[in-house]
Amino acid sequence: MSSQISTNLVPSQHGNTSKENRHLSRFKPSFWGDIFLSSPSEMEMDAGTQQEYEELKQEVRRMLVANTDKSSQKLFIIDAVQRLGVAYRFEKEIEEALEIIYHHHCNHIEIDGGDLYTTAVRFRLLREHGFDVHCGTFNKFKDENGNFKESLIGDVKGMLELYEAAHFQLHGESILEEALSFTTFHLKLAESMVDYPLSTQISNALKRPLRKSLPRLIARSYISIYEGYVTQDENLLKFAKLDFKILQHLHKKEINKINRWWKGLDVKTNFPFIRDRFVECYFWMLSVYFEPHYAIARTFATKVICLISILDDIYDAWDINCIDQLPDYMKVWYSETLNVYKEMEDLMSKEGKSYRVQVAIEAMKRQSQVYHAEIKWLHENYIPTMEEFMQIASVSGGYWNLTISCFAEQEREHVSSAVECYMKQYGVSMQEAYDELHKQINNHYRKIGIYRHF
Repeated sequence: MSSQISTNLVPSQHGNTSKENRHLSRFKPSFWGDIFLSSPSEMEMDAGTQQEYEELKQEVRRMLVANTDKSSQKLFIIDAVQRLGVAYRFEKEIEEALEIIYHHHCNHIEIDGGDLYTTAVRFRLLREHGFDVHCGTFNKFKDENGNFKESLIGDVKGMLELYEAAHFQLHGESILEEALSFTTFHLKLAESMVDYPLSTQISNALKRPLRKSLPRLIARSYISIYEGYVTQDENLLKFAKLDFKILQHLHKKEINKINRWWKGLDVKTNFPFIRDRFVECYFWMLSVYFEPHYAIARTFATKVICLISILDDIYDAWDINCIDQLPDYMKVWYSETLNVYKEMEDLMSKEGKSYRVQVAIEAMKRQSQVYHAEIKWLHENYIPTMEEFMQIASVSGGYWNLTISCFAEQEREHVSSAVECYMKQYGVSMQEAYDELHKQINNHYRKIGIYRHF
């Protein structure tokens, strides 16, 4: 099979490429090797450990539902629970607590929490959970000239929370734009002047604010940060550590099974020209939803993404001369694609939801269609306008966030990236194109805020 693939794909005329045949990139072997093939040992979760886990969970739940005269205390508990990655265990309790805090906020019956730190945490948590809070709450921190007060600079924790809150801005909220500029400048100065763990928290935030980070990465770093603060709650910390280990073990088992499926495809033989990215595909899905109850969806989605990745590379390596005959590597891909969807259909039919699989199949067809459109551009040496490009790229990327992948280093002749399209259409430099596209990404973040409460 591999010899036929080589015949179909590799140029035969002195290594020269053409519109029909192109050099294949020699992708490096997977960085991960077979590290995930070894079966993870069963986590020691004896009766004693299980009991401790349940007791700790109930203790955290009591903290979230307990009545308190100071709602700021409840805010800080919710914030810690979220950052530590265990909020998925207490969604109902958090929602009910925020409903009360929002009610107090709207009716101006708050009896504490007028400082910058509390105000910013409250604003961020409420907006993050879809409550309609107005950015005008930060006007009280401005002076008579309309600038943020210089006295705020000494409140480093408050500045850090204002910085995080500012990333939840919507279009037209100039005060949050000002807050972001103000806090970014002063936090960069404060980063090297404060002690651990605050220094590390500032560094992490400047690199990747909460709004733009991933729950598992936040939890992994914040467990150590939270442990470093003397105000940490011991029970919450113990629970977060144990829960993280439990989930980590579950994720290891999942990727082990996916790795065995990937090995069964015999990628090296059947698809020697593709990028071996099954680990990255799994990590991608893990960043979307890491919770235990999404295990089946996570596994299925990872397999689909792996197949899409193979399809992408197939189109990049496609020999236009064999368009009328299906090569063996396409037969392997097509057969395995049907197997994956059949497996999912069997699972979904038990819940009476098998019709959903057909929708997923149609999405895969659409994926193939846009790849075909891209390869047509390549063969015709056509650089599309940004409007044409985005119409196709928004699908070929999987979803909007994957348009970022268009910025990656290209290892072989490839359809024009978003940067190249923008450079050609507007006659600007590469850096100017990067800056403009980065601005567009940030603008889209401001469109995400959808309110539930009016």
